[in-house]
Amino acid sequence: MRANRIAVSVLLLALGACGAQSDLSSTKDAGSTSSPKPLVHPLSGREAAPSAVLAVKIDDTEPAHPQIGLASADVVYVEQVEGGLTRLAAIFSSEIPTQIGPVRSARISDIDILASYGRVAFAYSGAQRKLLPVIADANVVNLGAQRESPKIYYRDQTRNAPTNLILDPIALLAKAEGVVTARSVGWHFGSLPAGGETLTSVEMHWPASWYLATWSHTEKRWLLSHDGDADFDSLGAQLGPTTLVVQLVDIHPSVYGDKFGGNTPQSETVGTGDALVLRDGRVFKTTWNRPDMASGTTFSLPDGKEMLFAPGQVWIWLADRTKSPHLLPDRTPAPALEPSSTPQSAAPSPSKRK
Repeated sequence: MRANRIAVSVLLLALGACGAQSDLSSTKDAGSTSSPKPLVHPLSGREAAPSAVLAVKIDDTEPAHPQIGLASADVVYVEQVEGGLTRLAAIFSSEIPTQIGPVRSARISDIDILASYGRVAFAYSGAQRKLLPVIADANVVNLGAQRESPKIYYRDQTRNAPTNLILDPIALLAKAEGVVTARSVGWHFGSLPAGGETLTSVEMHWPASWYLATWSHTEKRWLLSHDGDADFDSLGAQLGPTTLVVQLVDIHPSVYGDKFGGNTPQSETVGTGDALVLRDGRVFKTTWNRPDMASGTTFSLPDGKEMLFAPGQVWIWLADRTKSPHLLPDRTPAPALEPSSTPQSAAPSPSKRK
C-alpha cells in the first residue's frame, strides 16, 4: 500500500495544474547544508506536496458501512440528503488509496462546496436528470460513472447494490485533464489557540442519521460513531479526524428530487454562521464566513483571530443551524450559538424551510 501511495503521489504531481516541483528539490546553492522545510498540505496539514484534487461522493447509509478509502481523505463533508439521511463528499489529494467507495450519486450541495477548491476531478455514480446539466456546466472535471469504463467503476460482488459501486481512483486520475493542484480553501494549520473548553464527545443529529465523535487521548483524534455504532473503515480502523467542524448552515428544500418523490435538501455554504471547531480535546466557538462561491471558508474566534486547525484529516458536519449539537458526556446542549450579525446569503425565508 505504501508503494502504491508513493507511485500515486508522483502521478498526481504530474497532473497538478502548475506542474511546479517541490521546494525540496532546490537549494540556495550547491554547498547548502540547511534542512528542507517540511511540506504542509494546504487541505489537511499533512506532510505532503500539494497535488491534484479528487472529490468523491460516498454512501453513508448502514449497508454502505464499512466504507473504503476514507482514512486517506484530506477533508470529508457530511451532507443531509433525501429522507434526512447523510451522504459524504470526500476530498482526496495528499493520499490516494487504491479503492474508494461505495460511490453514490451527486447532489446540488456538492456544486457549492467544490467551487472553492477550483477545477477538481469529480467522481460520482450518477445524478438526478435535472442536475446533470448543472454538473456539466460546473467548474469540475466531470468524471461520473455514467461516462467511464466499468474497469474504473466496478461492482463489489460481496456487497449488495446500490451500495457496491467501487472506484479505482488511480485509473480515473490517470485520464483526468486540467485538474487543479490543491490550494487553501480558507483554513490553516498551527498551534492550539488559547481558550476553548475541554470536551469528551460531541453528538449531532440529522433527521434520520446521527454522529458521535469522542476524543482519544491515545490517538489524538476524534473517533467517530455513526448511528450508534463505531465507524470503522474496510481495513478495520476506526475513522476519526484530528479537527472536527460542526458548521451550522441553512438546510432547505431545493428544486431537485429523487425518483421516489423525495425532495433533495440544499445546504447553504455561502454566507456566514456559527460553528464549533474541535481539536486537541477542546471545543472552540467560532464564526464561519464565505462571501461568495469562489471563496474559501474561514473560521474566526470571538476575538476575531483565525481559528487554526490541527494538522491531519478534517471532517465538516454540515448541520441545520436551527439544531444544537450536544456536548457529552453530560448530554447538555452546546453553548448557545447567537445568530450571526450578517445574514446568510442565498438563504431562503423561514417560511420556505422544512
